[in-house]
Amino acid sequence: MKKLLIATVVGALSTTLLVAAPTAFAQTATGAAKPKAPAPKRLIKRKPKAEEQAKVDPVPEGSEKWSCNEGLSFDMKGDMKRDQIVTVHWANKNYNLPRETTTTGADRFHDAATGMDLVVIPTKAMLFSDKDSSRLADECKTAAMVQGAPAPTQSNAVNKAQ
Repeated sequence: MKKLLIATVVGALSTTLLVAAPTAFAQTATGAAKPKAPAPKRLIKRKPKAEEQAKVDPVPEGSEKWSCNEGLSFDMKGDMKRDQIVTVHWANKNYNLPRETTTTGADRFHDAATGMDLVVIPTKAMLFSDKDSSRLADECKTAAMVQGAPAPTQSNAVNKAQ
């Protein structure tokens, strides 16, 4: 008896599906689907948060412009001959880079927290990013260096004194 009842219920459901399925497929094929309800309107308009807006640092006052290849440039504030920290303004942000000692005579300013790395040799400067292991700017020179002067590095200051 139970088997007969289950068979009857299954048969009734499959008959209903056979009748309803072709009409459902026909509606989706012709694009006559149910209209969507309109999106609810916001009652309170929210202002964008300050954190979401891009932070732009001003160029430090008294900084010197370094022009690089491919039309790139950065501004640097500080005296590489004596300062232990220089400020580099790159991509609308200021980076405080502390001096690192080198054995090659190049001046290197590196901040491990931000990954910014500035290397200055007598003929040019290069700006690197440790985060993605890329060279951000190359062949960077000041206006005086373009005229033929060497880079204002600590090693050049020592050589002139001797």
